[in-house]
Amino acid sequence: QVQLVESGGGLVQAGGSLRLSCAASGGTFSRYYMAWFRQAPGKEREFVASVDWNGISKYYGDSAKGRFTISRDNAKNTVYLQMNSLKPEDTAVYYCAAVAGGSWLPIRGDEYDYWGQGTQVTVSS
Repeated sequence: QVQLVESGGGLVQAGGSLRLSCAASGGTFSRYYMAWFRQAPGKEREFVASVDWNGISKYYGDSAKGRFTISRDNAKNTVYLQMNSLKPEDTAVYYCAAVAGGSWLPIRGDEYDYWGQGTQVTVSS
């Protein structure tokens, strides 16, 4: 059983940056694919980014391409989301997710087995 704890959210002005962290425990971190999702009020959960077990393969949602970077440090059991050039529409609760590595790197939420409690990101205009 994997436990995930996100941190790093907060209030930032448009154009600013934040780095989210997700610390994992309870499993062999390097065996898991990791991802970030987000959900804004009244909207469906949205895929942000995912990374394979060694940090080489990465996928990004359209809203994240060119602005966000996902990375992981297996020695620290942590995955990161560096967010630059933030916009008010990036305001959401950001969730970390994990799934045991398989044949492909998932981008759908229902393909992930473990979730964190979320961290709020608010971008002011």
